[in-house]
Amino acid sequence: MRILVRLPNWLGDMVMAVAFVEQLQATYPEAKISVIAKKGIHGLLPYFPPLEHQFIFDKGEQPGLRGLWRFGRHIKATAHFDLFFSLPDSLSAAIMGYATGAQHRIGYRNEGRSVLLTHTYTRPAGGHRVQEYLVLLERYAGSQLRNVQVRLNHSHPRRDHIVVNVNSEAQSRRLTVAKAIELVSELRRQVTEPLVLVGAPKEKEFIDAVYAGLPHQEGIDNAAGRTDLTGLIEVLASARALLTTDSGPAHLANALGTPTLVLFGAGNERNTAPFNAGWNTVVRLNQLSCEPCLKNRCVCFETPQCLERLSSPGIVQQLQQALR
Repeated sequence: MRILVRLPNWLGDMVMAVAFVEQLQATYPEAKISVIAKKGIHGLLPYFPPLEHQFIFDKGEQPGLRGLWRFGRHIKATAHFDLFFSLPDSLSAAIMGYATGAQHRIGYRNEGRSVLLTHTYTRPAGGHRVQEYLVLLERYAGSQLRNVQVRLNHSHPRRDHIVVNVNSEAQSRRLTVAKAIELVSELRRQVTEPLVLVGAPKEKEFIDAVYAGLPHQEGIDNAAGRTDLTGLIEVLASARALLTTDSGPAHLANALGTPTLVLFGAGNERNTAPFNAGWNTVVRLNQLSCEPCLKNRCVCFETPQCLERLSSPGIVQQLQQALR
């Protein structure tokens, strides 16, 4: 049997999907498993369980419906697949799966996808994202999955640095420059370990402003814009801990086995917190009537007060407990 999985398009979601791939292997131990990943986050695949094929989709090179169809046909010419699982619930993922010619195509109902998939189900409400993916497999295979973990394989040795990530794609989940300066300064006062500030190239200007505003920069490395995904994985996997907003690096560190303290603004931690409970601590204000919201931009305040009002000394104290 050959199985093809269309992985999610966001870093954090793709990390959480590794549990699906592991459980797929446990359910069909003789099967050969391949994946479709979005270009830009495909650097995560070497840390996944072993795969037969890795198909990398670049929307810029394969634009529109014609590009989706052509890419699916390319996959069909490479290998015949018995099963296709669509973890994203987009129409484009279903079109791609249909074009592969896979005998059974499985996914959640959305955007009129039922005509393209052979087995569709209603997405469960209120569960964790990892469980949403796994329910798809449980319903199709008719078995209950156990011993679920989100685990990325690596061999990086542990070092003594602490990584700090104050970024997020959404304004409602990102610290302001002033709050980030306050938090990093408090962390620098209370811990002796080297600190590493991380951020993607598009976040470099923001992190540079935070770094420039720090009253003391000794022992703080501004690595924003200097690491690709592989480099970020090495920094996170070898860290003593990660202090972070709700973002892709939070899920990445948690799956690499690094203790992770996550500051939640917008977003519901019951749905999207890092999955491995023994390796993460969630910090939430829990004082505002609008918490938790799912907005990408704060609609109640000029800046997200659910993050602004968090106590920096209290955050550092919780991080120190995680380090112990």
